[in-house]
Amino acid sequence: MIEYRAAVKRFGVQTAVDAITVSIGRGEAVALLGPNGSGKTTTLKMAAGLIRPDAGDVLVGEPAFRPWEPSARRVLSYLPQRVAFPEALTGREIVEFYRRLRGIPAERSQAVLKFASLNGAGERAVGTYSGGMVQRLGLAVAMLPEADLLLLDEPTAALDPDGLRAFYALVEQRQAAGRTIFFTSHQVGDVERLADRFLVLANGRLVAELSQAALRDCLAARGTMRVRLDRDTPGLLEAIRRIAPSASRVGDEIVIAGAASLRPQVLDLVRSSGAQIRGLVAEDGRLEALYRELVARGAEHTE
Repeated sequence: MIEYRAAVKRFGVQTAVDAITVSIGRGEAVALLGPNGSGKTTTLKMAAGLIRPDAGDVLVGEPAFRPWEPSARRVLSYLPQRVAFPEALTGREIVEFYRRLRGIPAERSQAVLKFASLNGAGERAVGTYSGGMVQRLGLAVAMLPEADLLLLDEPTAALDPDGLRAFYALVEQRQAAGRTIFFTSHQVGDVERLADRFLVLANGRLVAELSQAALRDCLAARGTMRVRLDRDTPGLLEAIRRIAPSASRVGDEIVIAGAASLRPQVLDLVRSSGAQIRGLVAEDGRLEALYRELVARGAEHTE
């Protein structure tokens, strides 16, 4: 559904996107992560056809089109990072305007207002909306066409809890229908449960690409395990340190940092020692910390 082929975008002497090559398939939900200024919005705008690459290529749809070609407008819908609507109009009037502009059946208006949790506020002027409600209205407009490809720039940035629930439901619904969602974020906690794949940008370059399975493995490897025993068993800590050098004793617990994936081996050693396990806690690493590590590592390689 989306293919970047060594895509480059420059603004004057500044390279905003530096030779990105990646493909996103039908039905995938892919999160593009990165700090402010890393090139996320520029990358998304190229897929939306709002700007063209200076080198390389970008293709969308099946069959593939360049996104700035008129044919591509049938397959994609785009939500910009900052949305603004005439404050004197009601939410329903805004949705109706965009529905008529794109020739979409009338019943879609009520459906998207309800889905975005705005059906009760549809008759109110947009000027009375909170920031989160304006963002939800933007989501409602983006949902109108039921496009095969949905491009969302920082969709969770201003969302309140109702808006987040609506966004989660949107992603799940679109995936179930075989549609593709490509969205940006710098708030990794909001998107951890949503994406099939995570792309990380730093200084305009793609520095990491992780599937959900790879992400789980990375987080497990960075996790912490705490084993509380019924007694101190001589030699057990030293045996565990042979496979997990970070192991330490804290009170009646053995604490192993960065090795939650070694749980089966550690438990075998404990059982062999004759000690009884009184408590066991295994915590995966935090996505936020992994994200910062990937960005920092990528920034070092791109400077």
